[in-house]
Amino acid sequence: MTVIRIKPDDNVAVALRDLAAGEIITLEDGSVTVRQDIPAGHKLALAELNPGEKVVKYGYPIGVATAKILPGDHVHAHNLKTSLEGTLSYSYQPVEIKPLPVPEEKDHFQGFVRSDGSVGIRNEIWIINTVGCVNKVAELLARKAREWIRMPGVEGIYHFPHPYGCSQLGEDHMNTQKILAGLARHPNAAGVLVLGLGCENNQIDQFRGVLGEYDPRRILFLTAQEVEDEITTGLELLERLARYAASFRRQPVSASRLKIGLKCGGSDAFSGITANPLVGALSDILLAQGGTSILTEVPEMFGAETILMNRAINRDVFQRLVELINGFKVYFLNHGQVVYENPSPGNKAGGITTLEEKSLGCTQKGGQGAVVDVLRYGEQATRVGLNILEGPGNDLVATTALAAAGAHLVLFTTGRGTPLGCPVPTVKISSNSSLYTRKKNWIDFDAGRLLAGSTLPDLARELWQYILEVASGRKTQNEINDFREIAIFKQGVTL
Repeated sequence: MTVIRIKPDDNVAVALRDLAAGEIITLEDGSVTVRQDIPAGHKLALAELNPGEKVVKYGYPIGVATAKILPGDHVHAHNLKTSLEGTLSYSYQPVEIKPLPVPEEKDHFQGFVRSDGSVGIRNEIWIINTVGCVNKVAELLARKAREWIRMPGVEGIYHFPHPYGCSQLGEDHMNTQKILAGLARHPNAAGVLVLGLGCENNQIDQFRGVLGEYDPRRILFLTAQEVEDEITTGLELLERLARYAASFRRQPVSASRLKIGLKCGGSDAFSGITANPLVGALSDILLAQGGTSILTEVPEMFGAETILMNRAINRDVFQRLVELINGFKVYFLNHGQVVYENPSPGNKAGGITTLEEKSLGCTQKGGQGAVVDVLRYGEQATRVGLNILEGPGNDLVATTALAAAGAHLVLFTTGRGTPLGCPVPTVKISSNSSLYTRKKNWIDFDAGRLLAGSTLPDLARELWQYILEVASGRKTQNEINDFREIAIFKQGVTL
């Protein structure tokens, strides 16, 4: 196979390898002669298009022609532009959602049941610092604790540096608190040490109010300015947490308890053909098991947002999704940024031209399930099913938000590769087999096999079994490499 036409109505195809000018490409309904060299992943015109006519891929318009396009032409930024602009009005037009096939027997994984009934897939200890001023104290505590504290069953002691928690106001300050509180509540952490300095805006007493009710055996607090030696005191507290964490053992847990985050980054033109549809099929398997998936990256829904809106379970969820989409567009416009200028240089080099094209590929990660809830930034998922979470396209900010929303792990599709890892297992899924072969130290699963004969149902079942293994303790590449970071969204100021 040389090119792929994704939907029958598409007037472009995607090159599966570099195409040379003069090549004759045979299709089911005829043939086309390549008029210019076309890189792999880029678009080949299948029909004649005049300026202003719609270019169709995935069965939807991805923009309009800016020049005359002939069959065999290379279609990219030189002759294709977006049709997107500012905020829009939407009408609720719910579509019929086919029930997902319920398995005869529910699957299980080996997880940790916490005292409050929540479930974790790791038994770690996390140091959550309220302010960036104690980043190095947290780092030193984590390093010394890993060297000195040996408790059976404790799977690691980690810290997550960030620059915030002081000199922030309003929404920025609240975002910091909500994300840190979400991480402190995360059931993958059997024990949490909340570490403060003492003079920051994000005072520990104030942070307790955002955190809400907590188990005093599981969450301990330390204000560095209030003790003579914060390292000695911190290690004593971490040892207490380790003893508590050691009381937990893995046990069979229904897969319905899993919450999985859905994210993509460093996409290429194959992401929407292989990795993202695969993750969508995985999301459907999870929902059929009674589990929860969380989709974020709001700007990468622009141009495909109605697909999600019309799958909202009711008008209230639809309206909140409209507000989420238009709210992010207003954020762009208030900062002098056009809403459609999204594909990165790497995306464009990989063959993605417009935001509509990227969004139509990205939203496939949400599968076919109904949208049951819309979460604001820093909120946690409480409804079983597909949730939409407010968050930007920025990889680390978005994956952090997914973890804070309660995702036990994140499925991260990529066509160009990334070593990124967030506080929870971050499963990197390559859209092409070349990336998987070259960067096995980054990539966990190869979706490129869909271009070499594997079927989507078979590969989705294989990925599901892999996810159950990860939930039961199998390490992902980000965990093996000890790549665990956070980033917090900052609104900034328009002057």
